[in-house]
Amino acid sequence: MTGGGLFVLPRRRTEIAPGAVHVPDWLSVTRQRELVAACRAWARGPVPLRHTVLPGGGVMSVRTVCLGWHWLPYRYSRTADDVNGARVVPFPDWLGDLGRAAVAAAYGDGADGGGLAGDRAEARRYAPDAALVNFYEAEARMGMHQDREERSDAPVVSLSIGDRCVFRFGNPESRGRPYTDVELASGDLFVFGGASRFAYHAVPRVYPGTGDPALGMRAGRLNITLRETGLRYGTDAAR
Repeated sequence: MTGGGLFVLPRRRTEIAPGAVHVPDWLSVTRQRELVAACRAWARGPVPLRHTVLPGGGVMSVRTVCLGWHWLPYRYSRTADDVNGARVVPFPDWLGDLGRAAVAAAYGDGADGGGLAGDRAEARRYAPDAALVNFYEAEARMGMHQDREERSDAPVVSLSIGDRCVFRFGNPESRGRPYTDVELASGDLFVFGGASRFAYHAVPRVYPGTGDPALGMRAGRLNITLRETGLRYGTDAAR
């Protein structure tokens, strides 16, 4: 710090819990712009971006569009039975490549050669076949929940673009404490697998106006999560 300026500590890759790794600034600005453009195309359909209606009648504040498999509370289908019945957009191969690179960066096959979370072979085995693209406006939230509809315990890859948010990462046993609040900024990567694969997690707050206009977004936060469903073609529902 010089001249009375603010000294800002660098954000470093951190293992938040066993198997849960935060990698700041992983996506370049160019890559983020490409993902924004892709998300905008996916949101136009054939299944449009929508507020998911929960079985009890509640409506999620985030808007979602799916790739590969359509997520309905609480199962997967090849068709958007809760929207318009259309077949979901296929999961693109290049997004699978990005997912494997993400797991490598989190679990030790990254450019620095370090290892935080264990088995490097996890990245080579990773074969995501579904993505949930969530769009958060200023007041949108996500309550504490587990990702349990998959028949695979492979890691979940989460990519953040746009406005910053608070990401609350908990434990596999309950929605309560202990949990850790992590600030996710545009370009950040978060991967959770292993002992943390079924940990409860949430987004209790978004910070409006904190995104970079150069990304091609006027406002809001995009969160792209990649998963292995463990389902085979022709299967229409997970547990």
